Amino acid sequence: MKYILPLLLALLTLGSCVRSQEERNQILKVYNWADYIDEDVLAEFPEWYKEQTGEDIKVIYQVFDINEVMLTKIERGHEDFDVVCPSEYIIERMMKKEMLLPINRDFGETPDYIHNLAPYIQDELNKMITDGRRVTDYAVPYMWGTAGTLYNTSLVTEEEAMTWKSLWEPKFQNKILMKDSYRDCYGTAIIYANTERLEKGEVTVEQLMNDNSAEAIATAEEYLKLMKPNIAGWEADFGKEMMTKGKAWINFTWSGDAVWAIEEADAVGVELDYVVPQEGSNVWFDGWVIPKYSRNVKAASYFINYMCRSDIALRNMDAIGYVSAVATNEILEEKIDSTLETVSDLSYFFGPHADSVQVDPIQYPSREVIERCAVIRDFSNKEDLEKVLEMWSRVKGDNLNAGLVLFIFAVIGVLFISLLTNKIKKYRRQQQRNRYRGRRKKKK
Repeated sequence: MKYILPLLLALLTLGSCVRSQEERNQILKVYNWADYIDEDVLAEFPEWYKEQTGEDIKVIYQVFDINEVMLTKIERGHEDFDVVCPSEYIIERMMKKEMLLPINRDFGETPDYIHNLAPYIQDELNKMITDGRRVTDYAVPYMWGTAGTLYNTSLVTEEEAMTWKSLWEPKFQNKILMKDSYRDCYGTAIIYANTERLEKGEVTVEQLMNDNSAEAIATAEEYLKLMKPNIAGWEADFGKEMMTKGKAWINFTWSGDAVWAIEEADAVGVELDYVVPQEGSNVWFDGWVIPKYSRNVKAASYFINYMCRSDIALRNMDAIGYVSAVATNEILEEKIDSTLETVSDLSYFFGPHADSVQVDPIQYPSREVIERCAVIRDFSNKEDLEKVLEMWSRVKGDNLNAGLVLFIFAVIGVLFISLLTNKIKKYRRQQQRNRYRGRRKKKK
């Protein structure tokens, strides 16, 4: 008899776990960048999934704005997200830490749309890991682009914007917004500091951006601090709005944000443009991966495949302004704009037939621009990474200029005086009440 109760409890617990997993199999948890998908595309996935598999699915969608926040939730919190969208260097780090599951491309009768991806981007991703594994077995590129200068054409010339030197020009004091991304800012500072070496061919953009030596970290810190009088803010997403409203003149940003900002600014009579400076920059990729704590790998694989359909890719591009890694003829035909005066060599992306096409050069940079860009790699050594992050904290931590510091102290002073005055008034009123009560007692 004494064994029956524990056995019943065990069976009830097992039944509860089975039901819990069955319920979890009907849920897909997606963790993505903010404003990084067409809402209708997301809403239509359950119906498409039901058509392909006969199974119901509910999407739980959450967003992040910094790679490292996403990584910490998964690595330390063991959050059971089924599909997430990190940047290339985080994908590399997650693979090195054995945090990713391979993507199952057996979709039954459903076509494998992952074949639609540009070989150029897949080749770049596969260069990141050299242990025999292919990155593209664990990650499927989603969007890509460049980092560069978004500028107000009435206040900044194209010649000024075409060099990173503009970020350090005293004339732009308190007029520049920088992305709150330590890797992008780090690489930009290192590139500008080594302009002469780049011109002489002594070093490459890729070597500079991925140099985490003590000397390189010190150089980045020096140049980023020299830039600080010009910085109006470190932004993750509000830069587009500030540029559109004319509150900043230059924004070090990503090409997709630039496309959105240019369109919005044009609607209110503000003219913005975007360039990749001549010294070179980074070309970046974000991709879908399945973390090892995923509890619905099947639905995650189908979701990734769904996102690689040409029509879905176009809808996402139209909604967010970024450029899909899908490189089909349908995409190219949709993006050709015969009103453009310039032509671009996009053969590296779409194939030989796209060596001279009229396509938005911000969304699809020409081969000559790509050739002066490089991919950011992961700083895999933990100690070196910590040193870079400590440097970044020092750079951002004392970002208050003298005027702002004085203003803050003035506000604190006013609040303190106001609080003290109120305390004194309250004390005096209390004293008056006490004296009044004392007089009344004497009269009695």
